[in-house]
Amino acid sequence: MNPQIASSAERNWRKALRSLTNGECVEVADAGRLVAVRDSKRPEGVMISYSSRAWRSFVAETKEGR
Repeated sequence: MNPQIASSAERNWRKALRSLTNGECVEVADAGRLVAVRDSKRPEGVMISYSSRAWRSFVAETKEGR
């Protein structure tokens, strides 16, 4: 496990701006050089992490509809 992600309780998690109102959403948190992502319905569950660069690319491409 990545030590930067291990202390998820200490992270400032935020829901995606376009989260669905039915609770189907993800939460993200800055983790230094990484961005942590988790399911908002299972905050104690599995998290995945991406490099900040990969996350920015994902967000940009999503906004462009790709």
